[in-house]
Amino acid sequence: RKEAIAASAARLKEQKQNIKAIKEQLQQPRTVPEIAGATGIPSRTVLWYVAALKKYGEVKEADKDGCYFRYCLVETS
Repeated sequence: RKEAIAASAARLKEQKQNIKAIKEQLQQPRTVPEIAGATGIPSRTVLWYVAALKKYGEVKEADKDGCYFRYCLVETS
């Protein structure tokens, strides 16, 4: 049981680090490949996080850059 708890805690820590790194990149509108390149997180993982952040209203689509949308943080007041 201790191993399962430790593994879950490690996954949660990694998820929080990934979300923080992605949000830092989204201070300016960026595409998923740009975020992946800057953070070192695989594109498929970045896309998954961006989709989740968009679903919960933390990220929105900005303009389109070729085939990719740029994403940015939603301003909160």
